Amino acid sequence: MTGTTAAPPPSPEALIAEFDAERPARHLSGTLSRAVTLIALGLSVYVLWWTFFPGSVLPYRMLFLAVVLPLVFVCYKPRRRSGNGPGAADWALAALSLAACAYPLVVFDDFIRRTFDPTVLDTVAGAVICLLILEACRRTVGWILPAVCLVFLAYAYYGGYLPFDWLLGHRGYDIDRILASFVMGTDGVYGVPLDVAATYIILFTIYGAVLDHSGAGRFFVDVSLAAFRRSRAAPGRTVTLAGFLLGTVSGSGVATTVSVGSVAWPILRRAGYPREQGGGVLAAAGIGAILSPPTLGAAAFIIAEYMEVGYLTVLIYALIPTLLYYLGIFLAIEIDARRYGTHAVAIDAPRLGPLLRRFGYHFSSLFVIVALMALGQSPFRAVVYATLLAFALSFLDREHRLTPRRAARALAAGALGVLPVAATCAAAGMIVAVVTLTGLGLKASSLIVGVSGGVLAVTALMCALAVLLLGLAVPVTASFVIAAVIIAPALKDLGVSDAETYMFIFYYAVLSEVSPPTALSAFAASAITGGNAYRTMLATWKYTLPAFLVPFAFVLTPAGAGLLAQGSAGEILFAAGVSALAVAALAAATGGWPPGRSGAPVRALCGAAAVLLLFLSPWPVLAGAGVLVLAAVLHLVLRRFAPPDSGREAHPSRGEPRPPQEEPYTSQGEPRPPQGEPREGAPQEGPSQTS
Repeated sequence: MTGTTAAPPPSPEALIAEFDAERPARHLSGTLSRAVTLIALGLSVYVLWWTFFPGSVLPYRMLFLAVVLPLVFVCYKPRRRSGNGPGAADWALAALSLAACAYPLVVFDDFIRRTFDPTVLDTVAGAVICLLILEACRRTVGWILPAVCLVFLAYAYYGGYLPFDWLLGHRGYDIDRILASFVMGTDGVYGVPLDVAATYIILFTIYGAVLDHSGAGRFFVDVSLAAFRRSRAAPGRTVTLAGFLLGTVSGSGVATTVSVGSVAWPILRRAGYPREQGGGVLAAAGIGAILSPPTLGAAAFIIAEYMEVGYLTVLIYALIPTLLYYLGIFLAIEIDARRYGTHAVAIDAPRLGPLLRRFGYHFSSLFVIVALMALGQSPFRAVVYATLLAFALSFLDREHRLTPRRAARALAAGALGVLPVAATCAAAGMIVAVVTLTGLGLKASSLIVGVSGGVLAVTALMCALAVLLLGLAVPVTASFVIAAVIIAPALKDLGVSDAETYMFIFYYAVLSEVSPPTALSAFAASAITGGNAYRTMLATWKYTLPAFLVPFAFVLTPAGAGLLAQGSAGEILFAAGVSALAVAALAAATGGWPPGRSGAPVRALCGAAAVLLLFLSPWPVLAGAGVLVLAAVLHLVLRRFAPPDSGREAHPSRGEPRPPQEEPYTSQGEPRPPQGEPREGAPQEGPSQTS
């Protein structure tokens, strides 16, 4: 065999490091690794202790940042190609961040009293803290968010030179006043975003780490493999279910995509999925984890704080949109199974019944979180109790029991997992401080409403595009915070409720991870499958389209509040039922079913019906139902004239059904022998085995 050999597929760890900005880049070892683990363990223990014995809020946030920032400079590289170990500059920045963040704690009472008259030392310390946060943010999530922060800082300082009667003009602030608003109160760095990172998010990352170390991650994959065994749509369903379950552990769209893809792509390939469609399923499953209860994404915790409601209320808001999201994915999978002629795959997995009887206890902690919040417990205590339950149940599995050493590693991993989110939230707090100080939120709201002419549909479209564009540049949490203080007032001014406004922004902030041209989850999936990245993004967009359109339903129509479980039982059931019908019509329109030229008019009618149904008003719903019936009748008529094999996608060069695509390397990274030449020691017959 001549020619160069293709490189083996990258490891999941390498893909996460490349595509997920919220992952530590250094792999520490030896004494330094043990020291970092010990500090991270101490942080986790302190957070757990503070949950039951809370004190003053501001000192807690300051101490949290004083521990987080030095860890960032030790655990993250300044550049991708830097050496693995921290250098002199990293140690200097870690020491400086500890000193600068500890200074307000040493002189706390005087520091707070000097908020409107800071000393030179206060100003210097504030400037150092802000610069260090920007550098920590650059290392963890890239340079764009720090650049955005600097733009807002420049606006706070130079906006005073604009005429005051201009839309974006303000009275002007000197650097002392700006820095004081950043670090001398609870409106800036130490505001709501950092508070969410230091309470909700770190507790859930600790819970996820404990759950993962107890063997739940492997169990969730096995359950997904066992749940759907012998049907042509089973591989796609397996990926979707695995993504939903693993998302409770990882909390990251990219990490979930990669974790599922490393196991499930060989199954999808053997089932006959083209590379791009398989990558689309993987990315849609990964991003769905952030949209799904009981953990959702980090921005959902911020919604609870902004609205001053319980986190359980936010979970209830997300329930019906989540069901609609997965309904759209499952329908698209069913359509693709027929369109591409996929087939059942023999999977070497345990049977579902014995698996649930032996390891089903892993689900119990998830139910405990929701049950305790329903009984009135705070989310903090609910997740701590669930973590303790997961720890206790780990001793039912000899291989994954959380011995003191393993438990310490799990707690440390939970604390280290919050580092990039904490840096992002601290930087977002600076933006919130500028918006509050200058009144930019109201000015931007007036601008958006003025440009849209006060038309709610146009305003909602502009807001969605703004959030998507913002999310292309900054992480989900930061884009939500920025949009919540700048874009949300425009929707509120037009009568949209707080719940509808914040959930609308939340969905579009999350969906920026699968939106071209920088869809990180889709890029990671294409790296696994070897498919074209752009076509993988389009396939992902097809699977996730209901999540893009459903938020418009609960913003634009009064009945849309039922999608957030608001209103009477009849209103909720009406909104959910009609929206489910709209999602089904949308799946037919975007999934290319029925295939062929004869199906084009049917798909066009289904698309029109979906749009009409999502208005959720009586006359549009009746019109949409009528159009959908017309599409069904037209399909039955045209099907009689369709060619026999029109239900499968043809291979582009031969007009035959597309065969399963062969990879140059196996799922374990071993070179694959040429076709017809079995690998040495491999069986001649029988299906491949996948764990």
